[in-house]
Amino acid sequence: MSIYLTFVHFSAAQLVCSASGTIDCERVLGSGYGVIAGTAVPTSAAGLAWFLIAGALALLRNRRAQVAWSVAGLLTVVYLVFVEIVQLGAICIWCTVAHAMVVVIFLLTVTVRDGDA
Repeated sequence: MSIYLTFVHFSAAQLVCSASGTIDCERVLGSGYGVIAGTAVPTSAAGLAWFLIAGALALLRNRRAQVAWSVAGLLTVVYLVFVEIVQLGAICIWCTVAHAMVVVIFLLTVTVRDGDA
């Protein structure tokens, strides 16, 4: 999801998503929250970096860092969902899938032990 949204941001590709009603990716991604404050870097690029670091931490089996990184991701998701629903009044389905993946990674991080995987 993050790869696709980052690609769309930096290319002339057309965003594949509803553009009306509650599901409106264009409204979400075109808002001031679609980029990291004060930059032209899309929020999706930060998401991509988050997933890459989460994967690296999983490979390194650094449990303490994994938990901390997952908590940071979960808090970010809670904030971004708040922004989408309350401030923008629209949901980006691509973002929602990425948010769900962060929640799943958080749940796996805090429930699966080294011997369970």
